[in-house]
Amino acid sequence: MKINLKIWRQKDKRSKGEFCDYILEEVNQDMSFLEMLDMLNNILVKKGERAVEFDHDCREGICGQCGMMINGIAHGPLKNTTTCQLHMREFKDGDTIYIEPFKATAFPIVRDLKVDRSSLDRIIASGGYISVDTGQAPEANSIPVTYHEAETAFDAAACIGCGACVASCKNSSAALFTGAKITHLARLPQGDKETAARTLTMVDQMEQEGFGHCSNTEACQVECPEDISVLTIARMNYEYNRARVLFKK
Repeated sequence: MKINLKIWRQKDKRSKGEFCDYILEEVNQDMSFLEMLDMLNNILVKKGERAVEFDHDCREGICGQCGMMINGIAHGPLKNTTTCQLHMREFKDGDTIYIEPFKATAFPIVRDLKVDRSSLDRIIASGGYISVDTGQAPEANSIPVTYHEAETAFDAAACIGCGACVASCKNSSAALFTGAKITHLARLPQGDKETAARTLTMVDQMEQEGFGHCSNTEACQVECPEDISVLTIARMNYEYNRARVLFKK
């Protein structure tokens, strides 16, 4: 297949970026999207040109590192799929593909398609954990958890922190990410006791990082590789309002 690429190139966050044109003549339809970029980079390196930088790690749809905008859609045209799991068979011979980094104030560009998403890590560090004594694991049946509660918590915990929700939101909101992290601990007895304090600190950190507010367009769930439900945002709002009353803030 012949593929026309228009890739965003930017040296660093202070430099001016632009789309650069590349043509690949022998793209195999069974290649993953990242393998196609590897092919391009091999060509660029052989020419003595700078390779296109992009994030990746596991390439198995688990780590959430490979986020980029493909034809204006976070992770590309397939629903609930990461970039690394997108294959070139989804495109046609002669197609033109626009590739951009996730763009948000809280995601400053490092170079090309690579952005700094450590703002999400700081939200987790602010309260996305439970306080427990270390040592031997407790007896599994000592704290009963219903099937419904366990499944709901697991669904929220499936968030891989890729940032697609932020990139697809017109307000660059991290409400789905933060809501998922709050919900999966709030639904379990081990995390319930600290829910109020956790919610206040995580929401406050989210706002400090420069993310926008949720306006309920639900684009975040549509583009989320794990199909995290927007109901986690409702749960976050409920817990936040309850915590404000509890602590009278």
